[in-house]
Amino acid sequence: MRREMLMLVDALAREKNVEKEVVFEALESALASATKKKLKAPDIDVRVAIDRQTGEYESFRRWEVVTDEEYTNDERQVILEDVQEKDPSLNLGDFVEEQIEAIEFGRIGAQAAKQVVLQRIRDAEKAQILNDFLARNESIFTGTVKRVERGNIIVESGRVEAILPRDQMIPRENVRVGDRLRAYLQKVDREARNYQVILSRTVPQFVSELFALEVPEIEEGLLEIVGAARDPGARAKIAVKSNDKRLDPVGTCVGMRGTRVQAVTNELSGERVDIVLWSDEPAQFIVNALAPAEVSGITVDEEKHSMDIVVAEENLAQAIGRGGQNVRLATELTGWTLNILTEEESNKKTEEESAEVKEVFIKALDVDEEFAEILVQEGFNSLEEIAYVPESELLEIEGFDADTVAELRTRARDSLLVQAIADEEGAKAATKDLLSVSGMTEELARELIEKGIDSQEALADLATDELVELVTLDEDLAKALIVAARAPWFVEE
Repeated sequence: MRREMLMLVDALAREKNVEKEVVFEALESALASATKKKLKAPDIDVRVAIDRQTGEYESFRRWEVVTDEEYTNDERQVILEDVQEKDPSLNLGDFVEEQIEAIEFGRIGAQAAKQVVLQRIRDAEKAQILNDFLARNESIFTGTVKRVERGNIIVESGRVEAILPRDQMIPRENVRVGDRLRAYLQKVDREARNYQVILSRTVPQFVSELFALEVPEIEEGLLEIVGAARDPGARAKIAVKSNDKRLDPVGTCVGMRGTRVQAVTNELSGERVDIVLWSDEPAQFIVNALAPAEVSGITVDEEKHSMDIVVAEENLAQAIGRGGQNVRLATELTGWTLNILTEEESNKKTEEESAEVKEVFIKALDVDEEFAEILVQEGFNSLEEIAYVPESELLEIEGFDADTVAELRTRARDSLLVQAIADEEGAKAATKDLLSVSGMTEELARELIEKGIDSQEALADLATDELVELVTLDEDLAKALIVAARAPWFVEE
């Protein structure tokens, strides 16, 4: 039997092209399982050790060393304090073993063991095939549609199978068994049985990788795709830049008579692709991204990471796109929040903002409307600017002398100081109010105040999911805080 075992291991390793160790481990697992069946004790833990040289094997029953609190199963566990009396070298996580009789297996047992070994080898073989495939670092999976399972497409490439989920297919796409198909290798689920390879034809990366296949200059590093955005099946935008000044990045990606971009469009079932010239100047990049719509002006808000895009009335529909598609894709591509305005809307918004700033200047600086108007026209939009810009900038304003500038700066700084004190006192009051809620911490109270939740009442008005979105909180804790904040609602007067 021992000699036969070594011959079996050698034969299976050669036949299946796997390491002998894989076969030995599979056989040990099979023998352990059969031992438990033979002993009619399915709950015990058995380890079988096969000598790799002689084929002799020994069987052991074992128990894991755990703490008293973790002890739940006397068939598989022992408590640390109990075993350390006999062997002080044992630690948590170690195993206490007791040798048991190695059972001789008959023909049926040997056949069952062989089946387990074969299954383990098949699993190891599939893992090896997958690892060989992944080692090629290919982002695009090209294969043949093998079958359809519950709406999901199974694609085969060589000996590797992958799944294209229904929600990762391009809308209204018609795929049949036997078709050649390309898709982006999205992830490998190693937890799933047989290591599931998950594909996608809807992610923006798929467009980028298709262009990399069609445009050799990208692989050579002469061109680079900086970003991509998609409305799968309808329209996509990619941003490209050239690392070689002699190359036109847009023209190179389009190809002679549009052949390159057309090849990508055909693969995407007719999806239109806009190729956008990347720029390190955000405003210029956004103008390029909104093409073919013409932009009249741009106002940048760095703090909110947004831009107001001004377009002529006749260009408004084109800039927004059908169902907001053009501006949505441009927003996704550039990373900036884009607000499309007509010239009339832009002027109205500017007037409203100027009126608000003037009102602040009139109250905080104790000046008349005409004086405040001059400050706004000179480009000053906040008290901070007046208080801290170089004096020379204020002195450049016609009619402003050194005394006027000094007085303005003093009033602006005094106003800012008064506001800061008021804000601090308000924050203290808000923190105190929030800390009255059971379970609230100072750190969490400060975080809530920063997000605009500055009272117990404001917290009580939130839903659990709203609070979880605002701050990083466990859902149960968020629910408990809101319940505690609402407690006054149920107090009888």
